[in-house]
Amino acid sequence: MNPSPPARAGLILGFGVIYLVWGTTYLAIRVAVTGMPPFLLAGVRFVAAGAALYLFLRLREGPRPVAARWLDQSLAGLCLVGGNAIVCWAEQRVPSGLSALVVGTAPFFMVFFAWLLPGGVRPSRAVAAGLVLGGAGLAILFGPGAFAPGQRPPILSVAALLVSSALWCLGSVYSKHTGAKTAPVWAAAMQMLAGGAAMLGGSVALDEAGRFRLAAMTLNSWSAFLYLTVAGSLVAFPTYIWLLRHNSPARVATYAYVNPAVAVMAGWLFLGETFPLRSLLAIPVLLGGVAVITAAGAGAERRRTAVAAAQGQ
Repeated sequence: MNPSPPARAGLILGFGVIYLVWGTTYLAIRVAVTGMPPFLLAGVRFVAAGAALYLFLRLREGPRPVAARWLDQSLAGLCLVGGNAIVCWAEQRVPSGLSALVVGTAPFFMVFFAWLLPGGVRPSRAVAAGLVLGGAGLAILFGPGAFAPGQRPPILSVAALLVSSALWCLGSVYSKHTGAKTAPVWAAAMQMLAGGAAMLGGSVALDEAGRFRLAAMTLNSWSAFLYLTVAGSLVAFPTYIWLLRHNSPARVATYAYVNPAVAVMAGWLFLGETFPLRSLLAIPVLLGGVAVITAAGAGAERRRTAVAAAQGQ
């Protein structure tokens, strides 16, 4: 028997969590990486949160998931946590608000990955228009003359943020389509454990532990790390996986144009980050493309649901 749909209040609260908490994690990452190397930060953060959630579930719900479920959840976790680790690496050189805007291209990648999966639907004209609009926004944001001399973020860091966005979307779509037999909270715990462990392995390979100095962690760095671990991972990550089970990827992806607004405001308030006028003009163009794609995806999902329901009668 299919589980009953969640209450509307629960959905509103869930979206509020990923909108506000994840919007502020860009600020927290920017602060945390001043004292802790990026892959070590992501690895410790997600392993700690995943272990705490896994232990809680074992004590509360008993039997652990069967081994067959670990492979799918580990692959999803590798993409999701790996994408976050790349954001940590890039934010060493890119302001938090600007990082959030680049990662906000997530729905662009979501369209392609959802299309490539079995039974995927070719992007509509509305989606194509959204892609063009989003591409124009990126061109305005990073094109010639967008930044004063010496202030342009490294191109490698910006490219890494795009890779991060693609990985996150791949993991999200994969988790949506392979996790039906695993409860969302169990899936979140498994993904955080597996992905975090992989990032710790990457940290060892990069010798980050050898370069890490505990004395470099200020009170602000520790506070940011704790916020990322508790609010960003232990609370928001399971909420995101739960939302994916009860909504279309396009609808859940609306966080991609709320998070940048929250991140830009937080970066301005707490870190004094500013944007050139041209960059500010790019924001509505870029997020407009995201909104068009998200709306088109939600509409397509409703049509598929209606067709499926009609065929089932």
